[in-house]
Amino acid sequence: MNVNVKSVRFKADQKLENFIEKKLQKFFGFHEQILASNVVLRLDNSETRENKIAEIRLILKGDELFAKKRTRTFEEAVDQSIDALKKQVEKYKERFKK
Repeated sequence: MNVNVKSVRFKADQKLENFIEKKLQKFFGFHEQILASNVVLRLDNSETRENKIAEIRLILKGDELFAKKRTRTFEEAVDQSIDALKKQVEKYKERFKK
């Protein structure tokens, strides 16, 4: 499974990249149709503490799913994005069961 992590306006440390990879590898076992993922981590210029943005795009056979969350930490944003993607994957699976 291919996981691409890109950081914008900062340099992501190895610990953060490992965290993301570990979370997504668990998620990939959840659905066999997932081919790859693209993760973009971005620091927003806002004055609020919730200025960390995680965008995750899952590439599936013939489709894409996307989630974007803004929180205080990148880890929390990644967790929330993955939770949103789990719901999307469930809906995606239901379309093909009928």
